[in-house]
Amino acid sequence: MLGRYQNGDTLVEVLFAITVFSLVVVGSLVIMNQGVAAAQRSIEISSVRHQIDAQAETLRFMHDSYSAARQAGTTFNLSDGVTSPAEEWQRMISSGSMVNSATAFNTNDASARRCQAIPSAGFVVDPVNVRFINSGSILTQSQTYSQLVYSGSVLSAARGIWIEAVRSAPVANNTGYIDFHIRACWDTVGMNVPMRIGTIVRLYDQR
Repeated sequence: MLGRYQNGDTLVEVLFAITVFSLVVVGSLVIMNQGVAAAQRSIEISSVRHQIDAQAETLRFMHDSYSAARQAGTTFNLSDGVTSPAEEWQRMISSGSMVNSATAFNTNDASARRCQAIPSAGFVVDPVNVRFINSGSILTQSQTYSQLVYSGSVLSAARGIWIEAVRSAPVANNTGYIDFHIRACWDTVGMNVPMRIGTIVRLYDQR
């Protein structure tokens, strides 16, 4: 029971206290959500980097296998149904996926901003089976983050990850090179523009 000179908090004081408490709670939640989003993006980037590195290492392995086979005088039959890493390299460099220039990675085109603009000459390599895959139905938009998707041991989809191969003009001794632009694009949490990362692998090619 309040004494004669004791007063309770006024309504204004109570509302002010609730307001301050609400601001503290909301601010804490915002900071927490930003931290969770940053952690999620970090995990996605690490996972996609692993996918990109696997593409690069498979390309190098195919190239080295082809160089060794060619030095040994091996010939390739691309229509006998039997393949090897060296033969997959020959299949790749003989395909229409070798172009003179790569498409711009950053563009103002609305579809590209949403990670939907995968070029017609784009392809991937299958690191598990060491295969060159240029089927347009496999290259699709990412649903979570850029990744290769397998059904058992068979590559069924390349979501938001692809390669563009830019072939140089022949130089001395009929030798040139191919720049492989390995690219990944996906929508991520906490950002209103897609995440885009990539690398370029240059491999020399005896014509």
